Amino acid sequence: MKFKAVPIAVFALMVVTGCRVQVDNDKNGQEKNVKVDTPLGAMHVQTNNTSAADMGLPVYPGAKVTSGDGDSKSADVHVGVGPWQLRVKVVNYQTQDSEDKVIDFYRKALGRYGDVIECRGSKPVGTPTATREGLTCEDKGSSHHNQVQISSDRVGLKAGSERRQHLMEIKRSGVNGTDFTLVALELPGDMESPGESQ
Repeated sequence: MKFKAVPIAVFALMVVTGCRVQVDNDKNGQEKNVKVDTPLGAMHVQTNNTSAADMGLPVYPGAKVTSGDGDSKSADVHVGVGPWQLRVKVVNYQTQDSEDKVIDFYRKALGRYGDVIECRGSKPVGTPTATREGLTCEDKGSSHHNQVQISSDRVGLKAGSERRQHLMEIKRSGVNGTDFTLVALELPGDMESPGESQ
């Protein structure tokens, strides 16, 4: 009985709030684009339609888009509640080249966004250890929402500020080449989650 009441309550809330939901499927029937719009805010998700160019970065020469660890090759997520806006773009690539070549390429490419730091997990590798805009390798803890940490067993590059970040993370590297992920992240200006006190 509880499970039947939940969809009815959700439908009633959607009608009351004027919620509009649009789901577009790909040729295989999988959800590709989802848009939820309400008077309170919106969430838009697009999958498999984002490239490095959409993030202001070049594609590594010869690299191919791959699904990485999941089903999607890329994603573009935008969540907005009033002035609170969050945007994340992610795309996974694979190349036959070594990890070192990929890191060298993106160290130069990310330079257009300022200082570039190399991280292994939360630890900096070499110098600089932080960008001039204050971005570091370290996750600053639960009281901050402005850091994206490279996975503890992986190496990656970061550039930009705490609010506007560009990242490259090596997912896998070996004799068969290198899998890597590019991320562009734009965080809300007040650095607080919706509903949190200032």
